[in-house]
Amino acid sequence: MKPVKDIRIEKGEKVSELIGKFGEAGGFVAQKFGDAAKIYNEMLADKECVKFFSFPACIVSTGTRGVICDMVKNKLVDVIITTCGTMDHDLARLWKDYYQGYFEADDAELHKKGINRLGNVFVPNDSYGIILEKKIQPILERLYKQKKEWSTKELVWAFGEAIKGEPSAENSIAYWAWKNKIPVFIPGPTDGSWGAQMWMFYQTHRDFKINLLQDEEDLSEIVFNAKKSGALMLGGGISKHHVIWWNQFRNGLDYAIQISTAPEWDGSLSGARTREAISWGKLREKAKHVTVEGDVTVLLPLLYAAALDSK
Repeated sequence: MKPVKDIRIEKGEKVSELIGKFGEAGGFVAQKFGDAAKIYNEMLADKECVKFFSFPACIVSTGTRGVICDMVKNKLVDVIITTCGTMDHDLARLWKDYYQGYFEADDAELHKKGINRLGNVFVPNDSYGIILEKKIQPILERLYKQKKEWSTKELVWAFGEAIKGEPSAENSIAYWAWKNKIPVFIPGPTDGSWGAQMWMFYQTHRDFKINLLQDEEDLSEIVFNAKKSGALMLGGGISKHHVIWWNQFRNGLDYAIQISTAPEWDGSLSGARTREAISWGKLREKAKHVTVEGDVTVLLPLLYAAALDSK
């Protein structure tokens, strides 16, 4: 057994040095997060490993979008699987601001004022549905002239290219995914404003199609050709499941880190610890893995900062 060590913080200490002490602290989530940082750095250093990154859309409404954007810009990920709302928030914030709010706000009063509350983020109608309809429909018209059928991977790259002339394009996840040719898959593409805009477009363009099976074909090629695979999974839901679902076909992930606030006892995928995936063959029996309980808006920036220090 290893003894519990006290954490001593030195002036001018690097984030990676502090988190390295977490791994020796032997205490609660700090211990788990220290383990996660070690696994993450090993995964990043493994040149044979295809690195999957999954996350829910909600965090893209926060400043965490900047961390994800930098991770894509600096090529710390190879494949992204996320939800439709990621495109909603990533594109909307390209043109309009979201605002700092508070959890205890009067939601009825906000509704009267045309302000949507996402946790403690305020999203005015002008900054969401209205601006997205104004900007997305012309982009779809241009894409439709190129071809009538698109996979979500192709659409994300096409939107990333379409916004390249915007003043704040370099703040966009979609822009850097296109720029660095990092595939982004959205298995639930109609569950958000981005998908709703495509449905609206479909009303007058009946031969416009989203080909989800092409996405699955592209994912199969990535998975079957991977010598090793690892995943950083934020939260759960469809984005997490699509990562582990596909990796079962290569006998499971070699590395896995999940950060989640969900409990395990309700049987939800968001709450399921990484160890549960071993029983399904979605994680290898000898995989290096950890589930860290906590808020990704706090933990992801720390994990990324530590990775940059180590790199």
